[in-house]
Amino acid sequence: MSGTAIMLGSFFVLLFLGMPIAISIGMSTALALLVSGIPLAFLSQVAFSALDSFVFLAIPLFIMAGFVMEVGGLSQRIVDFASSLVGRVTGGLAIVTVLACMFFASISGSSPATVAAIGAMMIPSMVRRGYSADFAGGLTACAGSIGIMIPPSIPMIIYAISADLSIGRMFIAGIVPGILIGTGLIVVAVIISVRRGYHGAEAGFSWRRVGRTAWDGKWALLTPVVVLGGIYSGVFTPTEAACVTVIYALIVSLFIYRDMKLKDLYEVTSRAAMTTGSVMIILGFAMAFARYLTIMQIPNQVAEMILSITENGTLILLFFVVMITITGMFMDTTAQILIYTPLLLPVLVQLGVNPYHFGIILVVGTELGLITPPVGVNVFVAKTISESRLIDLAISILPFVASMLLIQVALVFLPQVVLFLPDLLYR
Repeated sequence: MSGTAIMLGSFFVLLFLGMPIAISIGMSTALALLVSGIPLAFLSQVAFSALDSFVFLAIPLFIMAGFVMEVGGLSQRIVDFASSLVGRVTGGLAIVTVLACMFFASISGSSPATVAAIGAMMIPSMVRRGYSADFAGGLTACAGSIGIMIPPSIPMIIYAISADLSIGRMFIAGIVPGILIGTGLIVVAVIISVRRGYHGAEAGFSWRRVGRTAWDGKWALLTPVVVLGGIYSGVFTPTEAACVTVIYALIVSLFIYRDMKLKDLYEVTSRAAMTTGSVMIILGFAMAFARYLTIMQIPNQVAEMILSITENGTLILLFFVVMITITGMFMDTTAQILIYTPLLLPVLVQLGVNPYHFGIILVVGTELGLITPPVGVNVFVAKTISESRLIDLAISILPFVASMLLIQVALVFLPQVVLFLPDLLYR
């Protein structure tokens, strides 16, 4: 326990000192190894072997696909189509932002990529229409977090691998919760828009405009059909689907829409490589972190402690919602998944909680972490685009966070909402 206490203590100290999450995890694990008398080679060996997996190829590929679609004009056509449907109503641009983020999420699998792609278009448009920059930035940051809920989802891939579950079934489990969270954000955005007088677009509704934007954006709108249809029909695996997504996005961007030039490939690839590198470093160190906890039998001790308090799986999940909401302010998405999964999943499964149900509660919790400073990366992306003060953005997201928390708690009590679709398709 001394090594574990030093690891957890140093981890949080380093976080509060402002160290990057990857360094915090790596250094705290190294300190624990030294105290426990385990060679430091354990850290590098576990980090390397954990990443030596074909399934993990999906992560850099989906990240690459998100950047290609941002530069290649696919995201702009998605926004245009959504705007033709609901842009005229009060709060129309806010609704368009949420719908565009939901649709883009079904292609990219990355939350920060969704905020960057949609926010670059929608935040300036909303400000020009009279929306406050704080509201526009806060809404986009929260709506972008749906990028890790609606499949394909990089965090869901990581959870499914660490929990030894079906990635396809995990994807299916996220569809309904993702739609519910998006709907909740739309309701809150409309209420705020009505109170503040945020009007929709001046142009009225026109089926001709809907048809024109749908036809112009047909190749972008077909992307989730190609990707998800291929996965669920068994034509290709999620990893292969990521590769297909990149190729499809490149073909459409370069040769059909022609909004992307060959010279843009260097910038797109560089951005994707930088993002992938940071994610993989965190992933490798977090795997070593989790492996050390397992060696020290911490999951078993945590299970015994929890079971000594209560054997009610629902109460444990409610406690977990509170815990991950707090730790999400300081911990990266990947780190949370790789630490909480071995710690809590065994005891919850023992109490009859479905692992896919726990996975969705976990992913929703990490969503909240993406929009709650100091680690809330979505807020920082939205801050850069909206040029708002961080404190103003933090205040603006509170109603949206409350909506997401309410839905997360509802999902704790209603596991059938999460499970009925995967159970129906995977009989």
